[in-house]
Amino acid sequence: MVGGGEGAYIGNIHRLAARLDGHWQIVAGAFDADPERGRAFALSQGIDPARAYGTWQELVEAEGAREDRVDAVAICTPNFTHYPIAKGLIEAGFDVICEKPLTATLEDAVALEALARDSGRFVGVTYTYSGYPMVHEARVRIAQGKLGAVRTVQVEYPLEWMSKPIEQDGNAQAAWRTDPVRNGRGGSIGDIGTHAYHLAGFVTGLTLESLTADLATFVPGRALDDNAHVMMRYQGGARGLLWSSQVAIGNSNGVRLRVFGDKGALQWFQEQPNELIWTPLDGRVQIIKRGADDLSEDAKARSRTPPGHPEGYLEAFANLYAGFAEAIRARTEGRQPGIVGQNLPLAKDGLKGVAFVEAVVDSHQAENQPWIKPIEV
Repeated sequence: MVGGGEGAYIGNIHRLAARLDGHWQIVAGAFDADPERGRAFALSQGIDPARAYGTWQELVEAEGAREDRVDAVAICTPNFTHYPIAKGLIEAGFDVICEKPLTATLEDAVALEALARDSGRFVGVTYTYSGYPMVHEARVRIAQGKLGAVRTVQVEYPLEWMSKPIEQDGNAQAAWRTDPVRNGRGGSIGDIGTHAYHLAGFVTGLTLESLTADLATFVPGRALDDNAHVMMRYQGGARGLLWSSQVAIGNSNGVRLRVFGDKGALQWFQEQPNELIWTPLDGRVQIIKRGADDLSEDAKARSRTPPGHPEGYLEAFANLYAGFAEAIRARTEGRQPGIVGQNLPLAKDGLKGVAFVEAVVDSHQAENQPWIKPIEV
């Protein structure tokens, strides 16, 4: 692991998720921009002192020389560092698991996706919400045509944690997320809106055609948006609406997805992740629960506990790590991956996310061309 050390929330999530199914062991790391603090954290995690590195460059050089070199490296650092670290790892022959967004700029995302494709290295991107079993159930049902032609997609991701200028009061996580140099051009839209965008496309299979956006910065003195509304037009005629906010008081992680077709509708709320609400045209509302016998194999393969025993965020994250492990093993063994190693968020999805953020900001800033078409990926 690179980054994700002391005080880094997402680093601990990665470590817990990686270990949950027994597919991964964390045996090496450069956990902090401060070499000594990073080494100290590594020792606190039981890492061999010989594999507790001060910098990611040291990790690449030393692990590359070992016969028991690591199989993959997880990148849990601020956005602006993703590209140089991932590039260095891929060029050294390592597989990569990267936090989203893939990079801070579109130029870097294009270059990194091409490098991953040409090198044959595995690059997974942790779009967490695509790991939930009932998200996969929704995806399968839409692909089977049970909703008919998709008409509208509503997706939202509201948070309240930045309703005050906490970046001015020493909050390190907020500080880099509100810095255009370290974060990229999109604030809330790049941090959480990209999750919502990926979720909508993953579940529906729709391809974005164009968008128009309205960004707002409600907290005085903040350099990036903390609220975003995006209207989307999909290929084939479907319409979408996305809302992301870091200043929505009363909301913790209120991810919600609603998909409406001409034969029915599906709704999934992250705060009730084990349920999918299905409403057929002229029929009654039905609650489909995780663990039911008639669910798709895609959902079953990502469920661990019996019905009534809830699964949530950590398990969804762990499904990504299990899938990454299966995909890498399958490539090594020259076979097709099993179900959990399919339909994973990869470098191409990361590029789509960065292109989406770029188009949103361009649309907001444009005066005479509000509808923007993202680059084709």
